[in-house]
Amino acid sequence: MFTTFKKSCKKLIFPLFVVIFTIGALSGCGSKKATTKTPSIKEISTKIEQAIDTSGMKIADANKLEKLYKINSDEVEEFVLYAPASNIKANEIVLIKVKDANKVNEIKEKVSKRVENQSTSFKDYLPNEYALIEKHVLKVNGNYILLAISKDTEKIEKIFDESFK
Repeated sequence: MFTTFKKSCKKLIFPLFVVIFTIGALSGCGSKKATTKTPSIKEISTKIEQAIDTSGMKIADANKLEKLYKINSDEVEEFVLYAPASNIKANEIVLIKVKDANKVNEIKEKVSKRVENQSTSFKDYLPNEYALIEKHVLKVNGNYILLAISKDTEKIEKIFDESFK
């Protein structure tokens, strides 16, 4: 009787072990989907406001975006623009979520053109502000564009990057 029980256990345990091993091996081969966060511009800008001093800047509207960057508000899903409170300051932050992925490079070029214009304006006029422009950060992540002209560009860039993790 004990021998019969032992044989039936062997017949049952071996296939069970094979099934468990196979499931374990196959689950390790499964593909993991990389999840990319899609934060709102408000989420990113709130983190920036908490990390740096934005008192020398004011939040601008769609008219200012059009005037400074030649970007129509119809081209963007959402944006925030921190413009300098005075025209003798170069500090500026713009976060844009572009509606159409095919227009990201076009919008980035418009932002880049703004940097060139500011650079030309400040080069001989205010060297300290020109230095900020020269150290600017212009980045793209998917449909998002960041321009940071600030003494805190590294902090701003880090916040932008971490918002997508």
